[in-house]
Amino acid sequence: MQILKSVKGQLVIYLTCFAVFLAIKDRNGIFLLATSFAVLSALGTESVIVYFKTRVWKLTASSAITGLIIGYVFSSDQSWWKLLVACVLAISSKYLIRFQKKHIFNPAAFGILLVIVLFGASTQWKGTYVWYILLPGGIYFAQKIRKLKIVISYFLVSLALFGIQAITQKIPLTHILGYLSYFYIFVMIIEPKTSPVKPVGQIVFGAGIAGLIFILTGYGVKFDAELFSLLILNAGVLLINKRRIS
Repeated sequence: MQILKSVKGQLVIYLTCFAVFLAIKDRNGIFLLATSFAVLSALGTESVIVYFKTRVWKLTASSAITGLIIGYVFSSDQSWWKLLVACVLAISSKYLIRFQKKHIFNPAAFGILLVIVLFGASTQWKGTYVWYILLPGGIYFAQKIRKLKIVISYFLVSLALFGIQAITQKIPLTHILGYLSYFYIFVMIIEPKTSPVKPVGQIVFGAGIAGLIFILTGYGVKFDAELFSLLILNAGVLLINKRRIS
């Protein structure tokens, strides 16, 4: 099948199956309904935008992925109109906020954070600690799109910073691995079009996200530190690429 040959298609299937698994495991049908609604909203939004640009109706795997991510991260118990707005903002950002014909921000992160700021929405990060599924799948996808260095640098810097903190607070170092947001690491920060291509740039990107999260967490920020940090470093990709870090 054609969808199995595409990395995006494989990711859609992977995230869909994972969502079904979580819904069954946690007996949480609301999560599955909310995620389905997010996918349909994202697909519909991009289809309308593409139609006005090309006069052709088209469903894209990238919009389905955005909807799936929003479904995982956005709290399922929020008003559904907030979920719809997050999807519309996410997809719209790909076409409205661009540089050299490429969108700057991770669409899902942009849409969710904006709804948090504007309407007081909240996040749930469903399944983010289910490492035994996200770790092998995440490594596979990171290798396929050549973004593994982002993952490695994020892990190393996170372990170093939070490890020092754990030692000072007399917390077992093994607890750090349980606190890492694996969905964030293996699905969101490696988004191909909003992260650096060059190896050293990827290392800077992953390390920068981990460092900023550590700082923001230490200050006890009330907004979602992971989403904010990702968007800040997304903007920093412009500088990283301009300096031709290789």
